[in-house]
Amino acid sequence: MEIWQAIVLGLVQGFTEFLPVSSSGHLTLVQNLMGLDLGGIDLLFDIILHVGTLIAVCAVFWRDIIDLFKKPFKTLLYLIVATIPAGIVGVLLMDWSDEVINGSQYIGILLAVFFTLTAILLLVTEIYAKRRNKEKELPLCWRTTISMGCAQAVAALFPGLSRSGTTICAGVLAGGRSDELSKFSFLMSIPVILGSFAVSLLKGAMDGELASSFTAMGPNAGWCIAIGFIVAAVSGLFAIKVMLGAIRKANYKWFSLYLVLLAVACIVLYCTNVI
Repeated sequence: MEIWQAIVLGLVQGFTEFLPVSSSGHLTLVQNLMGLDLGGIDLLFDIILHVGTLIAVCAVFWRDIIDLFKKPFKTLLYLIVATIPAGIVGVLLMDWSDEVINGSQYIGILLAVFFTLTAILLLVTEIYAKRRNKEKELPLCWRTTISMGCAQAVAALFPGLSRSGTTICAGVLAGGRSDELSKFSFLMSIPVILGSFAVSLLKGAMDGELASSFTAMGPNAGWCIAIGFIVAAVSGLFAIKVMLGAIRKANYKWFSLYLVLLAVACIVLYCTNVI
């Protein structure tokens, strides 16, 4: 692996993990577009990038994380329930998603479709959030929690559907307050990232893929790991700050416009056999 590859993937993962533009979709697009042949190194580097983004969200929301473990533990219970759908989907359908969606020869078209769906969802949510009666907004409750949990599970299957975007939009459309839902959405990312990290680590350790991944990274392995981790963490911090500002203003239209343009680009790249 080259250092420039580590920087590119770290930036893409960090910036897009918390913005409503789909990190999985961007990583899939970048790898196809730039011809990043990661070979056997993808497992180890995926773990490193996830740890970087995990550090970012914990650094911003450490007080909220501590508060989860204080009585009456209501938010912690909400978080556990919201994570269950994604856990079930991860166990039952992630292999299917990797083979059928990510491995599809029509990946360019599929990315365009899911980027467009995310753009529409964000735009509809912005219109709804600005027109509704603020006095009728709900605090975090079972209705918003379950809606966000189901949205997160669906987003996990399809590259191009944003996890943060779909969860926040689902909560807002269920009647929740944007500011409160944004924090909860970011907290929801923690068990998902931890789960992905644990599964990848366990799987890699059991079949020996973890050690082979490090070897496959070549002589720059140490530098690539360190740089990828730092870049993902720092860019993740920046992305969280940007997203919190957008949520406070219920301003998602620029993300929608970006995703529509990206969808058009995906179609063009597919039609010209670039991806």
